[in-house]
Amino acid sequence: MPYDPSNIFARILRGEIPCIKVYEDDKTLAFMDVMPQAEGHVLVVPKEDAVNIFDLSPEGAAALISTTQKVAAAVKRGLAPAGLMLVQLNGAAAGQSIDHVHVHIIPRSAGVDLKFHARDMVSSAELEPLAAKIRAAL
Repeated sequence: MPYDPSNIFARILRGEIPCIKVYEDDKTLAFMDVMPQAEGHVLVVPKEDAVNIFDLSPEGAAALISTTQKVAAAVKRGLAPAGLMLVQLNGAAAGQSIDHVHVHIIPRSAGVDLKFHARDMVSSAELEPLAAKIRAAL
């Protein structure tokens, strides 16, 4: 499947759609998921155009995992969840809903079920305090 530059993550990367940034460097962007599966759910996207992990260059993949590791550690320090789930989906059959490669960082607590993926949107007012805690832990 060819890369579609009108996908929502490409539009966020170009600044056409706002996001609550947690971290950014020259190769990646991490921001709060507006449809979180758990409180503190963060998305990490490469700035390289790639539909899935197989389309990503080795340099892009290295940058994606490096930022994921850095931001996941900040989520752990800043929000103190019991555990963290890292999820990277490839293709609609696997559950990928945005055709731009990305990693989900999802805080987990025992006995707390995950919300459904990409169903319920939360407000910026709810996400910003969590983002602030994560940014402070970077």
